[in-house]
Amino acid sequence: MKVFVDKVGSVTRNLGLGRTVHLAPEVKAEEGAVVAVRIHGEKSVYNQLEDPHGRLVTLHAGDIVVGALGHRNALHGYEGVVPESVTVGQRLHVLNMGGVIGKCTSHNPGVGTPFEAEVLGQVLEFPELMSRTGQPAHVTSGALKGTSTPVKCPVVFVVGTCMNAGKTYAASAMVRTLAQAGYRVGGAKLTGVSLMRDTLSMQDSGADVVMDFTDAGVVCTGPRTGARVARVLFSELAAENVDVIVAETGDGIMGEYGVQGILADAELRSLAGAWVLCANDPVGAAGGVRHLRETYGIDVDMVAGPATDNAVGVRFVEQVVGIPARNARANAAALGGLILEKLAPKLGAGRKS
Repeated sequence: MKVFVDKVGSVTRNLGLGRTVHLAPEVKAEEGAVVAVRIHGEKSVYNQLEDPHGRLVTLHAGDIVVGALGHRNALHGYEGVVPESVTVGQRLHVLNMGGVIGKCTSHNPGVGTPFEAEVLGQVLEFPELMSRTGQPAHVTSGALKGTSTPVKCPVVFVVGTCMNAGKTYAASAMVRTLAQAGYRVGGAKLTGVSLMRDTLSMQDSGADVVMDFTDAGVVCTGPRTGARVARVLFSELAAENVDVIVAETGDGIMGEYGVQGILADAELRSLAGAWVLCANDPVGAAGGVRHLRETYGIDVDMVAGPATDNAVGVRFVEQVVGIPARNARANAAALGGLILEKLAPKLGAGRKS
């Protein structure tokens, strides 16, 4: 069956789909399977979809949307899973703005109940030229596989106590300072649920190359994929000849998106030029610093995030926790300057003219 779609979710960007797609009536109930759905109902909050260009478009009842099956475990959003079976006519849910489709199992009241999404079929792709035989589309099509290029540049790891802890603000501020200092910067989002927003923010701040886990064929990271995806992205960025990588991890250091696998990986830890912890409050800052040190042997170099939104929090972090604190929104230049100072021995002079 051939259908015209109204909107395409950014989770499917590896495939380069157009507005007309062919559908199969059988759907593979697996993470990453690309499906077409019809939206039911209207919402006034959390009612937008990010398209493959990063543009946000509003969803309405009746829209036919292309997304991908996946799970989500968001404290401030939706929790959802891929059902054991998926059939045409079945109603699932839109779990995030990137177009991840699954069965919602719980939600945060702040975002309301999710859109219902009636399954129309699995999208087909036609990889062989002139072939009329379609294959079930999957987000791994055209995905990054990793390179053999060794990672010799320093990595700034930006981790947080939770989602919405200011990680992207901090990462973007550091990217801006490093780029303005003349360095070729790579930006990476290592974990989370598929959405281009954070890497686009790093690109807008001056990153020369940006990549995330969906570029590596993953809809939503977890314990089995976090460290593997990080290796793929770092090797791909190294092949782009960047001087430094700013790598944000989605969710928190105790979340369910595979951050712990990265923190526990000695090879990945050895790449660190700096560790930046973003925290929502002073207790989170103190607990996060202690947890990283005691569990993984990681010494945090700087604390950022809402815990540093004014002098009260900065004073607590610096005097009680004993770690430098800088705020990305109020004093981005100071945050970037601290990172420049930390990385100076490994970076040398900037190369860009």
